[in-house]
Amino acid sequence: MDADVFRGVGMWADDAALDAAGRRLDEWEASLAERAAKATALSARLRALTGTATSPDRSVTVTVDSSGLLTGLRLDERVRQHSAAHTAGQILDTTTAAHADLLRQITDATAETLGDDVSARAVIDSYRSRLRPDPGRSDARR
Repeated sequence: MDADVFRGVGMWADDAALDAAGRRLDEWEASLAERAAKATALSARLRALTGTATSPDRSVTVTVDSSGLLTGLRLDERVRQHSAAHTAGQILDTTTAAHADLLRQITDATAETLGDDVSARAVIDSYRSRLRPDPGRSDARR
């Protein structure tokens, strides 16, 4: 079949429509490549983050890695003046504050890298659900 005849009966009525479709495909491909590059950059940036917090009386300092796991715990000698239960409570409260610090940094980095779109909100919500679990959830299952 002659190419001109095919164009007349096919999906592409004219060269302008074919060119426009080609440009849309090129733009879509470029958009996907840009999003992939941003996702890679964000992933590397988030992996490098840590959250840190210090108790109000400065006797406990906690550091968590990018996934929220405890990587550092500093106890001042003053903790000896308190019961183990009090110190344990301070460690837990300070760990929660370190998670909040990490989540703030994740939110900032994600917004700077991806802007305010559905993907950015999904990343932040994912971290939020891991770093601020439901209060009724058992710690033993985490």
